Parts: sequence; structure tokens; C-alpha cells
Amino acid sequence: MVDAELGTEHDEHDERMDCGLAKNSPEAKSSLESEMEEHKKAYAELNDQLLRLAADFENFKKRTARDREIFIALANERFAIDILEIADNLERALSSDDTHIREGILQIQQLLNAQLLHNGITPIDALKSSFNPEVHEAIAQIISEESAGTVIEVVSKGYRMHDKVIRYAKVIVSKGNQKNQEV
Repeated sequence: MVDAELGTEHDEHDERMDCGLAKNSPEAKSSLESEMEEHKKAYAELNDQLLRLAADFENFKKRTARDREIFIALANERFAIDILEIADNLERALSSDDTHIREGILQIQQLLNAQLLHNGITPIDALKSSFNPEVHEAIAQIISEESAGTVIEVVSKGYRMHDKVIRYAKVIVSKGNQKNQEV
């Protein structure tokens, strides 16, 4: 409270003292007890809010984890359905006569490539490119007419899923032409 004449501030304690309330008077004790009760109630309310917030956060974490598991399961299910179509076509190709088997396998390979692409999986183009350890795994190095460090054979294709390498291409790399290097 601000004293109008002097421009000074007084707190409630000063006001009580000015009103003739002594520190140990029953009115002062009663006032302090009611003030203490108000603080206890405020503390209890804040504590209750904190506990509810903590519980809400735990529930949120559990719900998010459960939703993520469901999302992953549905994504795997969709991919499995795509692959099952390919498995069905392989069974049909194997049960057909030998004259059409190559044609059937080529169609299945096209279907597989389309399903992989649909799911964000693309092959890594490695043949005749420079060896890159970020996408290639060298399994051998041999002398050839190609320049040193060039991929001359792909033993196993590599694949990316979106921008991440999920399988490195296993390749054979050229050492170069030894005759040209010895001179």
C-alpha cells in the first residue's frame, strides 16, 4: 500500500501493526494461520497439477510408442502384401511349362522392381563407376584394362531406401593395367 502524503509503501504487516494488532495477539495468530492455510491449499493445488501433468506426459509417451508400433506394423504389412503378389507369380511360373518360364521370370522381375521402387528402394548403379566406399564393398581387386579404382564387376547389387544405403554393392575393382604401371 502507498502512503499518499509521503509516497512510501507499507506492507500488510505494517498495516496490522498500525491497526493496533500485536504480534502475539489472537487476531494476528488467526490471520497467520489463515494465511498459512491459503499457502497450503495453493501448494496442494500446484502439487496436484504437477502430478497430473506428469501422468499426462507418461500417457502421451505410451500412446506415442503404441502408435509408432502400429504404424511400423502397418507399413510392414503393406510391404508383405506387395511381396506376396510376387511369390504368387513365382509359383505360377514354376507350375507352367518350360517354354514360357523365362518370359514369366522376366515379368516377375519387372514386378519386383516396381514394388521395390514403390516402397522407396532403388538399386545402386555401380558398374563402370569409380569405387566409392560409401556405397560399394570391394570383395576383390584384379588387373584389367580399366583404370585403377573402377568397378569392373558387380557381384551383388546394392540398394538404397530413400537416401539411406540399406545394402552395399559387392564389387570387384580394377587394379589397372599392370603393364602400363611397370613402365
